[in-house]
Amino acid sequence: MLTIGIDVGGTKVLGVALDPDAPAHVLAEARVPTPGGGDGLVETLLALIAALTTGLRPPDAIGVGVPGLVDQSGRLHMGPHLRRVQDLPLAALLAERSGVRSLVDNDANCHALAEHAAGAIVGVDEALVVTFGTGIGAGIITAGRLLRGANGFAGEPGHMIVDLDGPPCPCGKRGCWEQLASGAALGRFAQEAAAAGRLGAVLAGAGGDPAVIRGEDVTRAARSGDAEAGDVLLQWSGWLALGLANLVNILDPAVVVLGGGLVDDADLYLPAVRARYDGLVMAGDQRPRLPIVAAALGGSAGAIGAAVLAAGGT
Repeated sequence: MLTIGIDVGGTKVLGVALDPDAPAHVLAEARVPTPGGGDGLVETLLALIAALTTGLRPPDAIGVGVPGLVDQSGRLHMGPHLRRVQDLPLAALLAERSGVRSLVDNDANCHALAEHAAGAIVGVDEALVVTFGTGIGAGIITAGRLLRGANGFAGEPGHMIVDLDGPPCPCGKRGCWEQLASGAALGRFAQEAAAAGRLGAVLAGAGGDPAVIRGEDVTRAARSGDAEAGDVLLQWSGWLALGLANLVNILDPAVVVLGGGLVDDADLYLPAVRARYDGLVMAGDQRPRLPIVAAALGGSAGAIGAAVLAAGGT
């Protein structure tokens, strides 16, 4: 069974074709910028599918992970980080246009499916997979299966409010966790620090313009020993730990997996997250120590999980 998996992010779309006999063996990979509008998204996905299957046989199924509220029919009701996309029957449109069975789910759910099938939580029945990029999403594994909720909307902790006076969020609220702990939030903290006269080396690397500094610039500088970049990373890590502690208090997972755009630099921030988490979670010194680990499948996890979804993973 040849499956196509596509991970739609706020800035890029990553697609993979998976070997039918190995859930994490990628036969082909391609990425393109995320377009605006529902029609643009559908056309981009169809073009990506065609590119991925060049030289291969037609796919048996297509899976797509998108950021936002996706119901159990594959309709995207709302995608805060997708421009001009809402109330889109994406699964039905893809199936109609491609002639191939198509399934659509939340992108973080797809990350969780990938890590459960071939990554950090193989064989784990209770786990939480949290993804950090433009926003924050989560896939919740309970009793060995994804928890989707009554409407399919479970797993949106990025929009739990952790600071009533915090920055505005594209969802329309203020102080959402993803505005303080996503990859985009790390970049914003760095921009603010640079505008206040700190992060001189990072600012110089950005040509003197704080507005172009991104989260990756902070982790790169911190890895090279830049103390000011390390301070910004520490600030961000505190908000990350706060949200994780809230989720663990509610869900009590056996493992927490962190994935998304900053996963390759997890060694830089996991110790700080661990230290802050221990002081924030209920009865931190009396409960079993919780493993908080980096995703094993890296940046391809969402696309791989979408292919697992297409192949019948639940």
